[in-house]
Amino acid sequence: MTVLVNARAAMRPELGGVERWARELSVRLPSLDPARYAVVQPPAVLAHGAGHAWEQGVLPLRARRAQLLLNPANLAPVAFPRNLVVIHDAAALREPAWYSRAYVAWQRRVLPRIARGAVRVVTPSAFARAELVELLGVDPARVVVIPGGVDARFSPGADARSARVALGLDRPYVLAVASRTARKNLAALDVAARRLARQGVEVVVAGGNRPQFREGRPPPLRALGHVPDALLPGVYAGAEAFVLPSRHEGFGLTAVEAMASGTPVVAARARELRRSRRPGGDRRRARGGTRRRAPRRSRPGAGGGVHVGAHRSRARRARPGAAQRPRGAGSLMLSKRTTPSASAISRTRPSASRRSMCPSTSESVR
Repeated sequence: MTVLVNARAAMRPELGGVERWARELSVRLPSLDPARYAVVQPPAVLAHGAGHAWEQGVLPLRARRAQLLLNPANLAPVAFPRNLVVIHDAAALREPAWYSRAYVAWQRRVLPRIARGAVRVVTPSAFARAELVELLGVDPARVVVIPGGVDARFSPGADARSARVALGLDRPYVLAVASRTARKNLAALDVAARRLARQGVEVVVAGGNRPQFREGRPPPLRALGHVPDALLPGVYAGAEAFVLPSRHEGFGLTAVEAMASGTPVVAARARELRRSRRPGGDRRRARGGTRRRAPRRSRPGAGGGVHVGAHRSRARRARPGAAQRPRGAGSLMLSKRTTPSASAISRTRPSASRRSMCPSTSESVR
């Protein structure tokens, strides 16, 4: 069986989960079985919007002899009869105001047709699966959940010093890895960034903008722009904390990468972020820890307190030769109307008295 991998999204410089999936699949599958997997990609100038015509017109011709076309980045050629497509979320249909009109119109036109016509649809979470079934009308039996994984490069022992030097990070910093889009809600970090600055801590954002998304109000954060992939593990590992105030996520891969790097995570109470930041995903019991109550579900726009959950992360366990820092591998969930406070972020940062990981526990803070 010959499987052709559509690597258009793998050529993009962005740091999001969609691009990560595309890059990893494009490299790893052919290396596992070169006789079975092959990669096809357009010229670099067609990596973004200009590549839609290539994807719909040229790609089906290039794939005509393939038994399956694997499309890892939401879209696929509508007319091709043997698509396997990874759809990460349906946010553009759920909240059109976060995107440009042209992008929403394109998604509404092709995404349901792609999903319904695909041999299989893969999505990274049960939450995303339910959303695809609801908004795209796809048969639930043809949607398979496969969560995203994390490269072994993302670890507490990653080279944080080289990343700091290369990017001029000479002060302690809290990291966000996100595009400057309304959905990522970076403006929610405004007050926290100002207060942390008075403590000598800056909030930095890795990632650029995406023309198809509407930008949110720019907060007073330090923008690193595009960060080379080789430096990214060190940027995660060197952060005091990682923050993701996003309003909607299909999975939240960047939060998982941060936890694999041993960095505490502060995330909005978007439904799927509550699962991805917990060991074992949807399971109520963290491995090796005490039984814990799952956080309450929050309705869109609902208020609520702050949920703090500190847990043992398998990624934080010491590895031979790995540099370990005294830090609690905790995570903190914020309701959608709650903005991350400086005190909330600070409580995830290492202190002189914190010499080991926090035990599995859960508490609510009003």
